[in-house]
Amino acid sequence: MAEQRAMNEWAVDERATGERATGERATGERATGERATGERATGERAVDERALDEVVRFTSDLIRFDTTNRGGGDCQERPAAEYAAARLAEAGLEPTLLERTEGRTNVVARLEGTDPSADALLVHGHLDVVPAQADDWSVHPFSGEIRDGVVWGRGAVDMKNMDAMILAVVRLWARLGVRPRRDLVIAFTADEEASAQDGSGFLADRHPELFEGCTEGVSESGAFTFHDGAGRELYPIAAGERGTGWLKLTARGRAGHGSKVNRANAVTRLAEAIARIGAYEWPLRLTPTVRAALTELATLYGVDADLDDVDGLLDKLGPAAALVEATVRNSANPTMLSAGYKINVIPGEAVAHVDGRYLPGGEEEFRTTLDRLTGPDVEWEFHHREVALQSPVDSPTYAKMRAAVEEFAPEGHVVPYCMSGGTDAKQFSRLGITGYGFAPLKLPEGFDYQALFHGVDERVPVEALHFGVRVLDRFLRTA
Repeated sequence: MAEQRAMNEWAVDERATGERATGERATGERATGERATGERATGERAVDERALDEVVRFTSDLIRFDTTNRGGGDCQERPAAEYAAARLAEAGLEPTLLERTEGRTNVVARLEGTDPSADALLVHGHLDVVPAQADDWSVHPFSGEIRDGVVWGRGAVDMKNMDAMILAVVRLWARLGVRPRRDLVIAFTADEEASAQDGSGFLADRHPELFEGCTEGVSESGAFTFHDGAGRELYPIAAGERGTGWLKLTARGRAGHGSKVNRANAVTRLAEAIARIGAYEWPLRLTPTVRAALTELATLYGVDADLDDVDGLLDKLGPAAALVEATVRNSANPTMLSAGYKINVIPGEAVAHVDGRYLPGGEEEFRTTLDRLTGPDVEWEFHHREVALQSPVDSPTYAKMRAAVEEFAPEGHVVPYCMSGGTDAKQFSRLGITGYGFAPLKLPEGFDYQALFHGVDERVPVEALHFGVRVLDRFLRTA
């Protein structure tokens, strides 16, 4: 019964379109008006004060919706989704709200561009967040508090900040009568922090028509400031993701008394396999994105781009090596163990979970290596599997993302990189959509963006949000 209910698609479209979503519309012209296009002079492209105020307010407001995703299906994104849909409707768009499971709400809207022959661009962000223990935080993680020029709370960088930027830009364009060159499909998704079955996976599998014409997409984890400790500011733009291979390992043996000799001990068999996996040194494998990243970083730091000695090259790059070192190999990290129910009883079964990640083109090697490392006495299976992604760094879209960052951060250095983890871009790739990580933020030195992902005291500077709106506006107008 629960299975059947989960597969139901809950129709909530009546709350999503036109005046019915909010009862009002923006006072400016509709976003699809004819007054302007994406081709404007730089001076006319300025982001107004209202957009700067709104991106901060929207980030704070979205944080206040507790959309914690613990992976058990109890997350409720609907209030945040309705909030986002209302902001879009005020800008003249007609958002659709869609659910696979009640309360797990997604929002999709299309903004028509000026060039009907151009491919559409997907701009997406997720509404759910990982758990936060309030006792560990300096402020309540769902307060959305704005203090000393910083917005605090779970989702401030992952990724309600980007959701707020998207909303602020669309509403800015509605006031100015701006239209982009390409159609933009805007999606706010549920369930990214777990399996994405109620979010991007559901949308891609059940509603592909909403993404008709989309060939590329942009979302989280790119174009943020990375300070190298030597005065340089790097802006990595993601053009790839390692694949996800979350594994369940099961060892079976002979149950018995803990005082007896037992050479078929399931716990021992599992422990030996886990030790082999944890100690294994995966071989070096360079994807096109990582190769481009190493080459550009070597040029920037004035060192020889010796790709035959990547470990030596990483040593020469100093702190900047952190952008690359997790993506030159596959990986498998044991994370969970479960066995037994009494200290003097040898159990007949022991279970472990492993967080595995594989590079584009590396899944077959990953599988065969796990077969060898687990051995004959331990079975393994995918608990969750998603594809690895590879996106071109020589595309016109990548060049426009680079140009947008460089316009507002001329002192920065844009470099490509591959994400060690994954995003909703994996699910949208089923529709032939090439994904990039582009959620621009200009961060002060000492602000460790990557450490704040899923970390305590997650926060984002107000000025970083302002930068993000300006860069996103610039990119989307010209994309």
